[in-house]
Amino acid sequence: MNNPGNSIDARVQDFIATPEGKDFGALALAVFTYQFEHNLPYQRFCLARDKTPKTVRTWKAIPAVPTVAFKELNLSCGPPEKIFLTSGTTRGQEKRGRHLVPDLQLYHASALAHFSQCVLPEKRPLRVLSLIPDPETQPHSSLTQMAEWVMRDLGTPDSRYFIDADGIHLDAFVTALIHAQETSEPVCVLAITSALVAFFDWCAANQKTFALPSSSRIMDTGGNKGKGRPLSRKGYLQSCWKYLKVAGYYCVNEYGMTEMASQFYDHVLYNRFRKSNEPRYKIGPAWTRTLVVHPETLEEVPPGEHGILRHFDLANCGSVMAIQTDDVGYLTGEGFEIIGRTPGSEARGCALVLDEFLSAQ
Repeated sequence: MNNPGNSIDARVQDFIATPEGKDFGALALAVFTYQFEHNLPYQRFCLARDKTPKTVRTWKAIPAVPTVAFKELNLSCGPPEKIFLTSGTTRGQEKRGRHLVPDLQLYHASALAHFSQCVLPEKRPLRVLSLIPDPETQPHSSLTQMAEWVMRDLGTPDSRYFIDADGIHLDAFVTALIHAQETSEPVCVLAITSALVAFFDWCAANQKTFALPSSSRIMDTGGNKGKGRPLSRKGYLQSCWKYLKVAGYYCVNEYGMTEMASQFYDHVLYNRFRKSNEPRYKIGPAWTRTLVVHPETLEEVPPGEHGILRHFDLANCGSVMAIQTDDVGYLTGEGFEIIGRTPGSEARGCALVLDEFLSAQ
């Protein structure tokens, strides 16, 4: 018997491989139909809102599930090939969000294609120095999975991790930086922001600076999240130059979430190779769309107005494509910028949608 997910997966894979000239809206509606038919909790939620494949005519009208719903129910269209778990920092370890992914090939294709575009636009492998925990330390981390694929498929064979269950191996990381200096071979540093801030503090305390070769770059993610010393984005970029001699246009911040198979990146390095001087903001791949909605009504707001972000990700076709976050931001250029998160608990609109979602079950 044919797997009904194979056809839609193949269409999304094809879109990711060659998005030029393809209709995002039409494929988004096809993905919605598939999810409505095969994801029972999501179907109940849609029926409670009178939103079905017969009534939804545009991708913007596809019902979005709040991220907190992933802490309550298994939202999947089939048996998972892998389950990714959130860090559990907001509601404790007992209420960790879980993303059940039936087909890792889609996540793999999405993650590498957009990373390559935004972080490695020259399309040549670099040695990856990872200050992201290794797979043995964080086997259920979607970020670790992405880093593993980047190192394996886009990095050189001598790429390696410098964080494991014992913590940051600072001496080994410093040795790798010195080796890069001596060989003049550029490197790509992947890092949790707080780990890099800890490294900067070590440099300041020990009066150490390094000069990574030209074209070296840094991708950081996660912010401080209450760990270590808080550091503004401006202060972070200044530290990258002061301690590693990596210019700001080679420093790319990633924004992603466990509940999504696609990620968003600062477009500064991507723009540098397009000869563009646009201000820094986040861009998503061609198979995603982002709306900004009012925190109470959850209705779309005009471009430039602040609200909370709602993402649509075709690579999420095995779970839920439309994700309502509680991240605050605004649309700008061809992407968006993030201001922060809604204060206190979830935005009122998101909380009401969660209640509605759970009531439908």
